[in-house]
Amino acid sequence: MKSYSVLTVCLGNICRSPAAQGILESIAAKQGVFLELDSAGTAADHVGNSPDARSIKALHQVGIDISRQKARQVTKDDFNQFDWILAMDRENLFNLKKIQPENSKATLVMFGEFDYQVTFGEVADPYYGGEKGFAEMRTHLTEVAEAFVYHLHSNREV
Repeated sequence: MKSYSVLTVCLGNICRSPAAQGILESIAAKQGVFLELDSAGTAADHVGNSPDARSIKALHQVGIDISRQKARQVTKDDFNQFDWILAMDRENLFNLKKIQPENSKATLVMFGEFDYQVTFGEVADPYYGGEKGFAEMRTHLTEVAEAFVYHLHSNREV
């Protein structure tokens, strides 16, 4: 079984991308797929901070601990370190494409549209909403992550 390195990316790396990392780690472990995972943000506003307490709580409710993660900003090196870079929305995908070096290794896609057969759309940013938004984010990310891990496990190419 091939292993993959995957970077999940949102704006500040405190809500969606750390949650996506934690969910992917959980699903991959259950399915016996080896993923080297990390998360980052396109902005530097929260570098060094832990994930948003609401993200931590939403994932803790399903047995996933993301409390030890620390926010960081995407670097140009990430495009050659990771096989996949998964943006949570179109704006972050656009910003990633602006800094992506030519001929980089990573497949850069919006997480909700990684495969022509699967379209889950953008993962909404719950930051300015209440806890319900974080629960909805968790559900959405879980659906996308299950499909993504299945995609990797079946070893199909995009």
